[in-house]
Amino acid sequence: MTNIKFTLLSFMLISCFLVQAQEKEYVEDSFKDTRVITSHSVETLDAYQLDVRISHRFGDFAGDRGGWANFYGLESAADVLIGVDYGVTDRLTVGLNRTKGVGVMSRLINTGIKYRLSRQTKNVNPFSITLVGEMSISTLPRSSDPNSILFFEAFAHRFIYSAQVLVASKISDKFTIQLSPGYIHRNIVGALDVNGFFNLGVQAKYQVNKGFALIVDATAPFTDTRTTESGYYLPVGIGFEFDTGGHVFQLNMTNATGLATTDYVPNTTANWGDGEFRLGFTISRLFNL
Repeated sequence: MTNIKFTLLSFMLISCFLVQAQEKEYVEDSFKDTRVITSHSVETLDAYQLDVRISHRFGDFAGDRGGWANFYGLESAADVLIGVDYGVTDRLTVGLNRTKGVGVMSRLINTGIKYRLSRQTKNVNPFSITLVGEMSISTLPRSSDPNSILFFEAFAHRFIYSAQVLVASKISDKFTIQLSPGYIHRNIVGALDVNGFFNLGVQAKYQVNKGFALIVDATAPFTDTRTTESGYYLPVGIGFEFDTGGHVFQLNMTNATGLATTDYVPNTTANWGDGEFRLGFTISRLFNL
C-alpha cells in the first residue's frame, strides 16, 4: 500500500512539473536584435554575451542638403554610434556607447540598463515586458557665454535621462508589435522648452523568412514644445533586418538624425516630406565570453 501511495505521489509531482514546464514554453525571437532601427526592443542578451555595435546615420537623401551634390547623403555623417552591450544575466543587460549627437547637447557618452520583467509564453502570457533606463552626458567644452545652455553652471546640467517600459507581443510566427511608453528628462533646456516630457513609441517586425525581416519604428512626444509649427517632426523609420547567424545587420531609412534615445526623441527636426530622410545601418556582432 505504501508503495502504491508513493508511486501515485511521484506521478502527481511529475505531472505537475510537466504541466508547469509546458506552460513556460517561451516564445523565442520576438525581435532578432536588441534594437528596432533606433529604439530598444524587449530583447536582452544572454548571460555573458557581449554585443559590439556600430551604427551610422548619413546625411539627407534628398531636399536642399541632399541629392547628387552630397551623393544622396552618403558624403555626410549625421550621427555615429560605437559601443558595447553586455548580458550580466539572461534578464539583465548593461550598455555603454559614444555618439556624435545632433542636439545642442552633443558628443554624448551614453549608458544604459535593461531588465526583462517577463517573457511571452505560449498559452499563458501573451506579452514580453522589459524596463529600460538610459543616461547621457555631454562632453562638449564649456561655453564662456553664461546665457548659453552649454555654459554648464552645474556639472549636472550635462545629463539627460530616459526611462521606458517596453511591451511586446509576437502575434504570429511572422509578426511582432511593441509599444514603448517613456519619459525624457533634460537637466537644462532653453527658456521656451520643458525639462521633461512623456513619449510613446511603436515598433513592429514582419519576418519574411528565416534570415530577413521588415522593421518599422516611430516615436511621438507628448508636449506642446514638439510640434511641426516649432520645426519638430515625428521620428519615423523603416528598415530591413538580416540575420547571418554570427551577427545582425540592419539597413534603414529614417528622418531621425540622432541615435541615442535621449537625443533623437527630443531633437528630430528633419521632415520626410521635404526629402530630409537618410540611409542608416547598424552592425551587431555577438561574442560569448
